Amino acid sequence: MGESRDELQQMLQAIEEWEREQKDLSIFEKIGRLPFALLDRFTPKGIQNKIAELLDELGGYLHTGGSYLVQKKSILQKLRAKWAEEDPVSLAASTAQGNPLDLLAVKQMPLALSNTVADSVRESNKKVAFAQGATTGFGGIFTLAVDIPAVLGIALKVLQETAICYGFDPDDPRERLFIVKCMQFTMSDIVGKQAVLQDIGDYDNPNRLRDSVSEVQGWRETMVSFTDNFGWKKLFQSVPVIGMIFGSFMNRSMIHDMAETAQMLYRKRAVLERLNALDDCC
Repeated sequence: MGESRDELQQMLQAIEEWEREQKDLSIFEKIGRLPFALLDRFTPKGIQNKIAELLDELGGYLHTGGSYLVQKKSILQKLRAKWAEEDPVSLAASTAQGNPLDLLAVKQMPLALSNTVADSVRESNKKVAFAQGATTGFGGIFTLAVDIPAVLGIALKVLQETAICYGFDPDDPRERLFIVKCMQFTMSDIVGKQAVLQDIGDYDNPNRLRDSVSEVQGWRETMVSFTDNFGWKKLFQSVPVIGMIFGSFMNRSMIHDMAETAQMLYRKRAVLERLNALDDCC
């Protein structure tokens, strides 16, 4: 059984409250950006080359998905298992109608189930990021060239998996762009966050003419912000072993923020879709 209009409105209000609560960068994040500028001139050329490669990789992800595209099957199986556990009657009704377990079926699931699976996706990826940060942090600044692309891969993975939880297809170029918008929102200051929210406010409006070429221009800014967020890591990973502690916690924090942003923004789109469907049928 789908959510009532009142339930959907309550969900939308909670998401909009979260959007209003997104403030400027904390003092620690601001300080964390300073070492990046100060240490950039001392950064080994190998790391500088890796950052330049990532700019190209993120551009490639937007256009083709490349090696970063995830398999939808495992997330769909998690969604089905949770659906069978929490609401077997609704699942049986959907199955009786001949609906396969695909992204369209996910859009018919109770949103509470999508939220639960998205939570589990966030937590599992945070654990991976924590372990990965500890591993690459052990070697200090010399392993940062491995750390940066690894965290980018985890970030794109959790964002895509969250999209699937709410019935959106990360194989779709428009969804890949939305995923990069989620990254951009996570790492922006208050002005940048407001700009992203304004840009994606009517993302699913079919009447809006979108200039996909101009929208893609922001991905370089996103990647610069992504690497800029490694300021503290550049500072502390310069000391082997100690960098393991800071690397693990900062990677986990970044993935948490990425996942939370994706959950809120994709959930909002799902809620608006369902409200629009109610308007159309009533």
